[in-house]
Amino acid sequence: MERNDPDVLVSSKNGSYGSDFNFMAPEVLGRDDVAERHDRLAKVVSHQIVPRLRSLHRSAPEIADVISAEEIDQFAHLVLSPDIRTAEAFVSLLRERGLSMNLLFEELLTPTARHLGEMWNHDECDFVDVTLGLGRLQRLLATFNCTHQDPVLMDCRNILMTPMPGDQHSFGLSMVEKFLRAGGWRVRAERVSTVTELTGLVRNEWFAIVGVATGFSQHLDDLANMIRQLRENSCNTSIGVLVGGPLFVADPNLAGQVGADGTALNAPLAVLAAQKMFDERAAVFARSAPSAK
Repeated sequence: MERNDPDVLVSSKNGSYGSDFNFMAPEVLGRDDVAERHDRLAKVVSHQIVPRLRSLHRSAPEIADVISAEEIDQFAHLVLSPDIRTAEAFVSLLRERGLSMNLLFEELLTPTARHLGEMWNHDECDFVDVTLGLGRLQRLLATFNCTHQDPVLMDCRNILMTPMPGDQHSFGLSMVEKFLRAGGWRVRAERVSTVTELTGLVRNEWFAIVGVATGFSQHLDDLANMIRQLRENSCNTSIGVLVGGPLFVADPNLAGQVGADGTALNAPLAVLAAQKMFDERAAVFARSAPSAK
């Protein structure tokens, strides 16, 4: 599989969202081979995955201890299947049993997104497979939080992506941008030269989230200061901040130390982290975003 195949590295040309759950770009859904791929998975889902998931009748506090690597693999195939309703029913069952959003995110959805990324890295699936899976994981998270039916919120999924001013860390950021666009986000990618330029962007344009990447430890103090300025100057007073780069992969706790709201180990996980961050602020966004006025 060619990582730079222009047919799979999609972009949201007009900023619109796809029709499938409003979580995928239309270029992804237009692939002719998607239906054929899903037909192959349908037999696996109906004969193996669904019966096993239906047999999982454990209480919420025990969920974190019983979701095995095999079950994560099965759930990954489930979200790639033609019918999302089984996955939605499974997640709804967990919600009804008192599972918290954080536990769902950490113990089921995040490992599944990570597994999809690993399948992609090992050429077990392609960009379209991963994008479809991520779109559905976003859908499941939004369903769990009851944020997926509000058209105002769908118009709020705007994210600004940038490296630290003066930082050339860009390849990983570009891949995150591609996954976000394919996942239905409106992405504005900027390469700014100063913090003043960046704060001007968030002052004049409403973003739900800012994603910042850096590759150098000596930039951490500057990054913390920049995040403070972003929050102080943003026209969205509840803006979320997602950070990434090798430093945060090595030590995710650094994200909190610089004042960010979260980080992610790879591009697929960044999409899910952005959705969680969005859902946590959904009630405020529904009142304060320009589309809500």
